[in-house]
Amino acid sequence: MPLSEHEQRLLEQIERALVDDDPKFASSVRTGDRRLKARRRLQIGAALVVVGFAALVGGAVAESVILGVIGFLVAFGGAALAVLNYKAATGAVEAGPTPAGGRGPAGTGRGGRAARAGRQPLKNRLEERFRRRYDQ
Repeated sequence: MPLSEHEQRLLEQIERALVDDDPKFASSVRTGDRRLKARRRLQIGAALVVVGFAALVGGAVAESVILGVIGFLVAFGGAALAVLNYKAATGAVEAGPTPAGGRGPAGTGRGGRAARAGRQPLKNRLEERFRRRYDQ
């Protein structure tokens, strides 16, 4: 949800005050856009997968086990890097369980421990889903 103009102005004022009060701290805290960094890591991961598969195929053609193993490890590392940064790079939001009415995500506005405490165990959710289907 984007900030309103008033909220953006307040945020800019707070940032300017922080930079004026302690510029060293402000520069150490300023990280830039996280999505851009995650997108860059995603691209690097995809490139590593391609390079790793090329090395894997090259190792198979050259009958070099070492090159094949290195290629596999590079491809695996690239895939892991891409998967770990996918959600942050695309801005995808994790879909939570739906309430009994089936409208929208449950626990909106709740965070952390409160959301986990309110979530039902898998067995209860499956039983509830079965009951709803049976009643229809």
